[in-house]
Amino acid sequence: MNEHRQKTYPRLTHPLVRDARDAEFRRASWDEALDRVARGLRRHRGAFGMLSCARATNETNYLAQKFARVVMGTHTIDSGGRGRHTASVAGLAAAFGAGGGTSSYEEIERTDVVVLWGSDAGVADPVFFQHVLKGVQAGARLYVVDPRRTSTAEWAEGRLALNVGTDIALAHAIGREIIQAGLVHERFVGRATSGFEEYRVLVEPWTLSLAQKVTGVPAPAIRELAHAYARAERARLCWTLGVTGHRDGTDNVRALIDLALLTGHVGRPGSGLQPLYGPGNVQGVVDMGAVPHRLPGFQDVRDPDARLRFESAWDTVLPAQPGLDLAEMFEEMETGGVRAVYCVGEDPASWSEGDGGRAVRRLKALDFLVVQDAFRTSTAELADVVLPAASGRAESEGTTTNGERRVRRIRKAAEPPGEARADVDIIRDLAGRLGHVWAYADAEAVWNELRSVSPDHYGMTYRRLEEHDGLRWPCPSTRDLEPPYPHGRLWEADPARRGRRAPFGLVPQVPPSDLTDERFPIRLTTGRRLDSPVPGGSTPSPSRLGACVELCPEDAERYGVVVGEKVRITSRHGSLVASVWIDTALRPGLAFTTLGLPHGTDADRRTPAARCPIAGAAEYRATAIRVDKLPLVTSVG
Repeated sequence: MNEHRQKTYPRLTHPLVRDARDAEFRRASWDEALDRVARGLRRHRGAFGMLSCARATNETNYLAQKFARVVMGTHTIDSGGRGRHTASVAGLAAAFGAGGGTSSYEEIERTDVVVLWGSDAGVADPVFFQHVLKGVQAGARLYVVDPRRTSTAEWAEGRLALNVGTDIALAHAIGREIIQAGLVHERFVGRATSGFEEYRVLVEPWTLSLAQKVTGVPAPAIRELAHAYARAERARLCWTLGVTGHRDGTDNVRALIDLALLTGHVGRPGSGLQPLYGPGNVQGVVDMGAVPHRLPGFQDVRDPDARLRFESAWDTVLPAQPGLDLAEMFEEMETGGVRAVYCVGEDPASWSEGDGGRAVRRLKALDFLVVQDAFRTSTAELADVVLPAASGRAESEGTTTNGERRVRRIRKAAEPPGEARADVDIIRDLAGRLGHVWAYADAEAVWNELRSVSPDHYGMTYRRLEEHDGLRWPCPSTRDLEPPYPHGRLWEADPARRGRRAPFGLVPQVPPSDLTDERFPIRLTTGRRLDSPVPGGSTPSPSRLGACVELCPEDAERYGVVVGEKVRITSRHGSLVASVWIDTALRPGLAFTTLGLPHGTDADRRTPAARCPIAGAAEYRATAIRVDKLPLVTSVG
């Protein structure tokens, strides 16, 4: 049984090493620490994995992936923050060839219909939501698709409270209604897409009445959203973890993209598709190539021409196949395929891809673990060598990329404490000890190398980023600016200029892997709030609600529990103890908790092992649970 205790991590100010696996850490010089890391990694060049971080700069992520590929000869690099959003990247890339949103935040202020699907943006992403509110105030109609009655939905004209795990069914029903009502943008579909007839057959069974039965959304509400979205001159469809945090997350994204293809709401002003990533540099991790299947600039590692360009630029030979993703990396730790890990900024000991109870055991089984972090995290406590790093945004120079593909400069606001150093300097010096001399004078030099190998970033000099308060990719020119919406080519009359057609995603509705029943009657879904803690952070917000399980008033009464009472939450995969919070936004049979609950109450550890076969993300959003009161404990004085 686990019980929540809020944990904070102290800052690291000097390198730490162990003289034996069971010995205590002792302070070391940078030379000794880097020499030890070089020896440890050199011994495991064929069994190596690297973890980068969505809280780090683009420059750090670029150098981390270059270290993995050039120094260690592998594409096995990934990050934890990326996992829950990989489905968005994969779905968008499958449809359009690039894994980024298809419009800008500002355009949402000038649209006619906004659909927020699986997103409580008003709480979890308030910066983006300010743009939504400006659009609503200008006359846009807002629809919210979410199992919970969120505060975001208070601004909506329509709310569709679907059952957890029925996103594809609802999307298919909307698509069928658009087709049946004659609202398909036939010119766009005919010239710019492929697979429409197959899609028509796929969605034909999803009548409004069947969708109501499966999703729990009334048929009139489904029809209203379908007509509003299809008839709008401009419409935006936005989503986040409520869509991607499932074993079929990529399929969910494809089903939403299909609606934009049906109606032509892509590649033109005011219309588009927008994944919401929340805080951090998730988009930058992918753009910089700190993933196992993509090189910088979203270039496929399986493309021989792309590999040749990087091999020439880096003077190396790259593997022809992708490396291991995060979940595969952890599986290989158990079987011996991965024996050494270089972890930059991540804390995998405190979370995992759906099965975190085994993460610590797997990390302990490694022959060599080096952790580079600003904080002495749970993972750092397991390491052989710990390297103290500057805090990513406050103590570093560089850039980050947000969910609208905008790259912005960040500047050092404070010097790192003690002997802590910038991530790029540490990685550069470690590469030198392993025979690769990289002459980067600063973060800008790293960025300029990225520009030279990524056409989408070529026009983004530091100077231009400062002049324009950031630029969105693609930005191939150092003089011109591209429209804020990519894929305008799909509207070109000339087939040669129009290029590759966007295919419809032919995806089936699949129920959650963890079904509710008499033994586990409650569906637990997860999400985040603005004040949810960032892994590795030192201090949570003082206003934070805390790690708890939220129940509706009816279920709280049924179980006889009150606010603040500790209960045991049990699933088919484990149990934990958490405090109760009562939320009127929930309906009977639905419970909610935040993602990344620290330590004893990590709900991610209770989910099934089912993973998206494309994105690799685990099923985070649909766990069957029961709630049990704890026995009263009395003391005899």
